[in-house]
Amino acid sequence: MQQLQVGFVGLHRGGALLRAMAAHPRVEVAALCDLKEELLATVAGDFNLPDSALYTAFDEFVNAALDIVVIATPIELHAAQTIAAMESGKHVLCEQTVAYTLDECAAVIAAQERTGNVYMMVENHCYFHYIREWRKLIARGDLGTLFYAEADYIHEIAHLLRDPDTGTPKWRLTRPPIWYCAHPLGPLLTLMDDRIVKATGASAGRNIFPEEEDLGHLDMEVGLFHTEKGSVIKIQRSQVALRHPQLAFSSLYGTKGFIENGRYVENRGTSGRASTGRYFNVDTMSKQSGAQEIDCPLVDPNAPPEALLGGHGTSEYFLVQDFIDAIDNNTKAPIDAVRAVEFTAPGIIAHEAAMQGGVWLDVPQFR
Repeated sequence: MQQLQVGFVGLHRGGALLRAMAAHPRVEVAALCDLKEELLATVAGDFNLPDSALYTAFDEFVNAALDIVVIATPIELHAAQTIAAMESGKHVLCEQTVAYTLDECAAVIAAQERTGNVYMMVENHCYFHYIREWRKLIARGDLGTLFYAEADYIHEIAHLLRDPDTGTPKWRLTRPPIWYCAHPLGPLLTLMDDRIVKATGASAGRNIFPEEEDLGHLDMEVGLFHTEKGSVIKIQRSQVALRHPQLAFSSLYGTKGFIENGRYVENRGTSGRASTGRYFNVDTMSKQSGAQEIDCPLVDPNAPPEALLGGHGTSEYFLVQDFIDAIDNNTKAPIDAVRAVEFTAPGIIAHEAAMQGGVWLDVPQFR
C-alpha cells in the first residue's frame, strides 16, 4: 500500500497526536500549518520538511496534495476546517470536540455523508487501556444490565485561559465547562453502547473569577442525562476548580455489580474497585462477594514502545490504528461524525438547560 500523506494544522495542541500519527507505518508527514512561524520551523526540522510544505494560511494548506488532515486548532475552528478538508477530498482526524453548536454538528455529519471521507474525533479517553479492558468485561455480562454511570473531569487549566503577556482571553476561557464533556461522557457511552436523549444541567456560577461575567468559564457544571436504553448518567466538569491532581473518574453500576477507577489519573494508571457478584442472596438475604481492588492502567503492557508517543498512555496509538484501518477498509471510524456528535451535543444541551434554571431538554438525534 502507498504511504498516506498527512498534514497537521495546530501544532501546539496537536504535538502529541503528531508524534502518535507519525509512528504509524502507513503515514508520512507531508505538510504542517500553524500561525506561528517559529513553531512551524521547529517541527518541520523533526520531519525534514521543506519550506514549501509549511503553511500559515489554512485555505492554502487544505488544498495541498494530502490524503489526511489532522485538526488540532481551537475548537471554534473545528467544524469549518473539518468541512473544508473533507470537501477538498481529505480524510479528517479532529481533536475534540467536533463543534460548539448544534448547527455545526449537523453540518459536519452532512459533510461526512456527502463526501464519503473518513472522519474521526480524537476522544482518547475511550482508548485508555482500562476502558478497553472494561469493554470486554461488560460484553461478557459481568456487570449485568447497566442502569447508572457517572464521571468527573476536573482539570484546572487557568494558565491556558489568558495570554500570559497580554492578558487577552484565549479560546478555552469562553467555553462553558460542560461543553467539553466528551472526555468523561465518551467512555461511558462507549461502555454502555448507548446515547443520550434528554439532558438537564446545573451551574455553580463564577466564584473563582467573579469579575469576568461576560465570559463562559463557570466554576463547575453538572450534567444529568437520560439515555435511549433508560439509564441515567451524571457528568461533573470544571476547568478552573483548584483540585490537584486532576480528576478523571468513572463509575458504572449494573444489576450484577459495579466498576470504577481511582480518583486520579497519571500515566502509570490508577487502582480502582469492582464487584461482579451480588452483595446479597435474594432468597436468604445473606451476604455474598464484596468489592475487590483492581488495576486501571492507561498503558497496554503488550503495546510496542512507540505506542507511548502520544502522551496519554497508549490511547492515541490504538485510536490512530482504528482511524487508518477505517481508511484502508473504506468503513466508518468508531468515533465518526455521528458518534462524535453523540459525545458532544449532550453537553451543549446541558449547558442550555442550566442557563434556563435546570429544565429538562431533548437532545437532538442525528442517526
